[in-house]
Amino acid sequence: MGLPYDPFTRWREISDGSGGAAHYQERFDALAAEGQDVHGEAALVAALVGPPPRRVLDAGCGTGRVAIELARRGYDCVGVDADSQMLEVARVRGPGIHLIHQDLATMYLRAQLFDLVVAAGNVIPLLAPGTLDAAVERMAAHTVPGGLVVCGFGTDSAHLPDGCPVTPLADLERACALAGLVRVERWSSWDRAPWTASAGYVVTVHRRPD
Repeated sequence: MGLPYDPFTRWREISDGSGGAAHYQERFDALAAEGQDVHGEAALVAALVGPPPRRVLDAGCGTGRVAIELARRGYDCVGVDADSQMLEVARVRGPGIHLIHQDLATMYLRAQLFDLVVAAGNVIPLLAPGTLDAAVERMAAHTVPGGLVVCGFGTDSAHLPDGCPVTPLADLERACALAGLVRVERWSSWDRAPWTASAGYVVTVHRRPD
């Protein structure tokens, strides 16, 4: 079930007047045109979840960069986002991807469960204030027993969009614990650089117990 409107999120607040979805996607298109790898998230997800066919939920999929690349690699991927403009861009770029307009904090995909749920692209700090616990609980609820929840985001202002406040890593860990998830890995990048607090970026991997 889709939403009749876009709910408030920090992304909606800070993207007003900045070009929104089109500007966001143009930045990655420019990086790709320069020869840079813009699919580090998809590569790590593929390594963690194993070869297709596996089901992956791109939570906060935005313009579909991660979901589209995973689908290209053969995964059964669903994308969910609260921003209708982002989803419009994603639908043009990945017409075969199942994309759903929902708020992560109230996400309900009926009986759908996934082998891995990924929240990339600073989804965690761009949630609406006060919704982190609910969003993580919803991601965990859509993961199969033994499945993974992977989150990557900036932990200092240098790695976040202008105007986006820092979400302490401890807040995410607490939310994961409340949702019954167990941490199994923590890195400083999508290419699995060793974790250091000074890196300014974190990728966490939590497992839903069997």
